[in-house]
Amino acid sequence: MDTSRLLRTTGTVIAAAGLLLSGCTSGSSGGPRAAASPAKGSPAQSATPSGPPAALRPYYGQKPSWRDCGVPEFQCATMKAPLDYANPGSGQDIDLAVARRQATGPGKRLGSLVVNPGGPGGSGIGYLQAYAAIGYPAPVRAQYDMVSFDPRGVDRSSPVECLTGPAMDRFTQVDQTPDDPAERSLLVSAFQEFATGCQARSERVLPHVSTVEAARDMDILRAVLGDEKLTYVGASYGTFLGATYADLFPGRVGRLVLDGAMDPSRSALDLNRDQTAGFETAFRSFAKDCAKQPDCPLGQGGPDEVAARLKSFFRKLDAQPVPTGETARPLGESLATTGVIAALYDAAAWPQLREALTTATNGDGAGLLALADSYYEREPDGKYANLMFANAAVNCLDQPPAFRGPEDAAAALPSFEKASPVFGAGLAWASLNCTYWPVKATGTAHPLTAKGAAPIVVVGTTRDPATPYKWAQALAGQLESGVLLTYDGDGHTAYGRGSDCVDTAINEYLLQGRPPVDGKKC
Repeated sequence: MDTSRLLRTTGTVIAAAGLLLSGCTSGSSGGPRAAASPAKGSPAQSATPSGPPAALRPYYGQKPSWRDCGVPEFQCATMKAPLDYANPGSGQDIDLAVARRQATGPGKRLGSLVVNPGGPGGSGIGYLQAYAAIGYPAPVRAQYDMVSFDPRGVDRSSPVECLTGPAMDRFTQVDQTPDDPAERSLLVSAFQEFATGCQARSERVLPHVSTVEAARDMDILRAVLGDEKLTYVGASYGTFLGATYADLFPGRVGRLVLDGAMDPSRSALDLNRDQTAGFETAFRSFAKDCAKQPDCPLGQGGPDEVAARLKSFFRKLDAQPVPTGETARPLGESLATTGVIAALYDAAAWPQLREALTTATNGDGAGLLALADSYYEREPDGKYANLMFANAAVNCLDQPPAFRGPEDAAAALPSFEKASPVFGAGLAWASLNCTYWPVKATGTAHPLTAKGAAPIVVVGTTRDPATPYKWAQALAGQLESGVLLTYDGDGHTAYGRGSDCVDTAINEYLLQGRPPVDGKKC
């Protein structure tokens, strides 16, 4: 199985960034995040469906110059946006990379379908070229130009940079379940070094990579593409980006699908704890399946017994890492935990996880290391994509930190361990990631209502590890026009993952404008 493709094309990451997660954010792979409220009367606030404010008209009036991407059937362009929407006339711009694959036909062209894979920090262009523009249902690709962009701070769009490859290797191996004050100090130092590196390497862009700004960029993109309204499919963190757009520009909402939804009303601490419970739910589903397999390396029995064996294995790795074939990167508890979590995003990866755990318990950690590397988007040459850097930058701007310091994290340990006996401690300490961030958060948690918007389809998977189902329920309830579509299944996100019921409902909405009945279950 191509782990890299698996983890990068299914709404990979989400929003609780730390040593483990890119998500709640990633996107996330990548807590997720509430939108910053623009100042009343600012140029960004003044936009209406009738047209942009005067200071932004040059950006909205851009004409894309499409060129060959170097990938057959794809075209690329560069779009400009103001670096700072509070001061769009400053002359300080940011270049944003855009790509498309034109509608293949047959059938009437319906416009552009903009897609986002999540993160924050996931490359929209990479997702488009590797999956969406070739893997979305053929009728959708026939009638829509498939489009994406790398949001500001991501990959081809003024990427946030923080650490060198070797420094990132060290960061991912730091003990994330400190047992004494010395280990706690090392963990704090790792987060401080990460934040300092981001400030040193990305000072210009770091204050301007919020989700609100990315949503405003997306409205410029809509105009540049020539679409009156935005048609959009966002996965994982991409649901927060899409909901933020709808809240800012409800009159410009066309057909929006928010798959693997986040709850923007939850604080960073609550989001991270919710996500911890989500990974526990997913692991218990894996454990039940594993115990039925003859090759289950965690033995037989119920989920509690399987979980206890995995936790015992992690403790052994904490004391004595196993070789991986790379002298500088043995498999310790941190990398092993990341590898397991990576495989929980998709039930199709469960056989690979069983195999990786089997070899690791026999002294070869290469399989779990490969899963962790794919999660972190580390290449074989030791270079990292900027996923984890952008993930932290967006998350730490979108909400105040979950904790004020390590004392807060220690106090929260019991609630995290209650949410997940296996992963709770590590995810609690990982929630320190924004504590030392050099730029003050501009956003806060609050509901997004998108008052007056057309119907918005919110999709939730009942055993989603990264975006718990209750988040989809909450977002659908907050959005004035939210329609909840439920998939009773495993894995992260639902569209295009094998459910004919889900795919048919979303296809009918995208192609014919008919949303499913609110509360539909698949």
